[in-house]
Amino acid sequence: MGDGDVQAVSEESIVRDIAAINRIEAVPTILKAVTHTTGMRFAAVARVTDSHWIACAVHDGIDFGLRPGGELDLQTTICNEIRQTGKPVVFSQASAHPVFAGHPTPARYGFESYVSVPIVYRDGRFFGTLCALDPLPAKLDDPHVLQTLELFAQLIATQLDADDRLVRSDAELSASHDLAKLREQFIAVLGHDLRNPLQAISMAAEMLLLEPLPPTAQRNVRRIQGSVDRMSDLVHDILDFARGRLGGGIPVALHPHDDLAAELQEVVTENRSAHPDRMIQAQFDFDTAVVCDCSRLAQLLDNLLANALRHGATDQPVRVVARCVGGGFELSVHNGGPAITVDKLGRLFQPFSHTLSDEPAPGLGLGLFIAAEIAKAHLGTLTVTSSEAEGTRFTFLMPVA
Repeated sequence: MGDGDVQAVSEESIVRDIAAINRIEAVPTILKAVTHTTGMRFAAVARVTDSHWIACAVHDGIDFGLRPGGELDLQTTICNEIRQTGKPVVFSQASAHPVFAGHPTPARYGFESYVSVPIVYRDGRFFGTLCALDPLPAKLDDPHVLQTLELFAQLIATQLDADDRLVRSDAELSASHDLAKLREQFIAVLGHDLRNPLQAISMAAEMLLLEPLPPTAQRNVRRIQGSVDRMSDLVHDILDFARGRLGGGIPVALHPHDDLAAELQEVVTENRSAHPDRMIQAQFDFDTAVVCDCSRLAQLLDNLLANALRHGATDQPVRVVARCVGGGFELSVHNGGPAITVDKLGRLFQPFSHTLSDEPAPGLGLGLFIAAEIAKAHLGTLTVTSSEAEGTRFTFLMPVA
């Protein structure tokens, strides 16, 4: 770094730099090693800028009086010259040295022996110095002494680079999380605000059907109703997704229900009507009241059934079994067909995922994610097993009470 280079460093950044040195666990050991290598009793890591000299870490065996965070007048230090030249300074006895015998710094601070090497980031930025001094002369003529300190300085610089990358990564990750949360909040607000106009369209369509319309107009109105219903389902999925992702979870109203079997049977009946070419077998083997949100468990079954009908073998039935076992309520949906690959199994319950098939699929890919969130809201679990021989089975298990 030349004389004209300027480091614009704020007080806040200096505090961060001191903290970065303190996070390097090896620094105290390095400073002890410096004193053993040089024979001098004071060693320090200093942050040196164009306006500050600040001790970041200190090993003081001479009661020099400098502590971490302590500051010296930059212009009175040799480190300021090192910052400008980028070269180390070494002398064994200042009073006998041709240059430093008349230098004000050794006389001001009362030391005879001194060594200081620059600490430089990988990108060339100057951080500061690793230095040692003593009021007594020292034997520093061995070139290995300087080489050892330069290796220590490189080690500190490498750790600072690593710490800098980690801090930046943490900041970027935090910003990414904040942005993701903002997006999810936007989705939640958007989904909520879409419900009112959709409801108005649906009511208008119902009123139109009460009028004596020609057959073509009636068909068009029913198409509008069908589109509104599909849009409403998408909006509900988006709202459930946003609730789950924003940390509140999908809301449930837990009450004892004697009519859960009837609710689940209604879901099966609706899916049979929507898929008249598919066989859906249902077995509900429980007569105990289940503490649950009945409509949410119906939604969970509907999502699992839709998934099984979409991806299961068309020539094999989809089987639904609900029962109470060992104080728990179990609901499973099974379909035949090819096994889900291991890499896709790990992504099944992620949002916006169509991982069961490479073919385009309708919807947003939120069905299994929402089903898993409903299971979680009931203090239950949703798991999946899949093999070529046994097909694919999703199993929801929760406490009865």
